[in-house]
Amino acid sequence: MAKIAVEEPFDDVKTALEEKGHEVTMFNTDENVTGYDLGVVRAINEGHNDEFTFPVVSMSGMSINDAVAAVESRLSQMQ
Repeated sequence: MAKIAVEEPFDDVKTALEEKGHEVTMFNTDENVTGYDLGVVRAINEGHNDEFTFPVVSMSGMSINDAVAAVESRLSQMQ
């Protein structure tokens, strides 16, 4: 499965993705995060799209189930 970085404080998203079989690591916004297949962040800031070396899903306005579905959809598009 995929290696996914999840921004704190979304422990519930981390748990849900782990239940789907993904390898998930939590991170803080001030960390340099690299080497992941996908990320889940609070929001995507305009002008900061190059912060990550991998695609990201924004949690803005999403429930846990919405975020997990968005991650799985994005991963299927990447294959």
